[in-house]
Amino acid sequence: MCASAARWTRSLLIFSIFCAEVSAQEDGSIVCWGRNDWGQCDVPSPNSDFFAIAEGGFAHSAGLRSDGSIACWGSNASGQCTVPEPNEGFISVASGAHHTLGLREDGSILCWGWSECGQCEVPSPNQDFLSMAGGYGHSVALKSDSSVVCWGDNGYGQCDVPAPNEDFIAIDAGDQFCVGLKADGSVVCWGYNGYGQCVVPSPNDDFIGVSAGRDHCVGLKSDGSIVCWGRNDWAQCDVPDPNEGFVAVSGGGFHSIALRSDSSVVAWGRNDYGQSLEPSPNQDFSQVACGYFHCLALHTNLTGIGGSQPDPTMVITSLSPNPSGASIFMTVQAPSCGSVWMEIFDISGRLVYLSDFGSLDQGRHSLSWDGADRSGSRVPAGVYLVRLRSDLDSSVSSLFVLI
Repeated sequence: MCASAARWTRSLLIFSIFCAEVSAQEDGSIVCWGRNDWGQCDVPSPNSDFFAIAEGGFAHSAGLRSDGSIACWGSNASGQCTVPEPNEGFISVASGAHHTLGLREDGSILCWGWSECGQCEVPSPNQDFLSMAGGYGHSVALKSDSSVVCWGDNGYGQCDVPAPNEDFIAIDAGDQFCVGLKADGSVVCWGYNGYGQCVVPSPNDDFIGVSAGRDHCVGLKSDGSIVCWGRNDWAQCDVPDPNEGFVAVSGGGFHSIALRSDSSVVAWGRNDYGQSLEPSPNQDFSQVACGYFHCLALHTNLTGIGGSQPDPTMVITSLSPNPSGASIFMTVQAPSCGSVWMEIFDISGRLVYLSDFGSLDQGRHSLSWDGADRSGSRVPAGVYLVRLRSDLDSSVSSLFVLI
């Protein structure tokens, strides 16, 4: 069996939805802490302009820059930090134990690093992918038709996606198992189950995000609470109080990390390398990720987008469905101020969508975005920012969206 060595983990980038007023003070930098014997916490210079992060299991990390290039650092014993040329055109990044995955603009996946189990050999047709994740000896990816594809080591059935293979909206890979979030808010797990990591606790509904640790899962509910299951010998499943107000989760080797709606980070579980300590200052974070013994958190770059004016009169008061599907509906409280339009930016600050709603009367209005860019193509899953503008007011809100 391929994965006979020590098992590993990988965790999920943010795949949740929330609306919150934000300010333009973040700089696109990455903060790392925990074990650093291979330099996995030494972010390469310049530590700026990042808009996505991914952790390696044992000893490497990765970040995606706004220019579409990927930076990797830490252990490179298997070539997991050597990004193939041309290092451009990437829109997402993920990490396995000793391999790294990059999603290109054309929907194809490129893998590099250790591939003894075939975890870097993307099956054909290599197209129409939306997101991906890496385990110890296997990889998993989500297609645009909501199906899941797995490849690599299958000694525990971690590549056998349970039927029906449809309606998935998010995926992740643990050491030797996979987890998937369905459009109805339920979670499906398959593969190694020695610690109960594939037994989703009841009620299995109302999830908006999920992450796989080494042998445990961290699930985010729509009410902002967290549910954990699986291995718990280091209290990695014991969510600290108050268990509320969370917007993103990530599972590590024997610890977990989560992001609160106030942009602060909470970590718990094993702490022998300081991986469960919280960074200082603990504020203005937009993404979190867990490695085996280290953590990463990202400051969002809002340069060029601008922040909310004091006491804005035009705000998003609700967002549905949760998680998002083909379309996203927003309830907006608008002033009596004439024309209103909506701008959607990706996390690098690039304008991807613009809609003019014309003149709106004072009061509440329902607006929508169909998840397409200005050319009519679906945008990839990820983090987006919505700005509502009018003749008199401007309001920026963060919109964590899984399309």
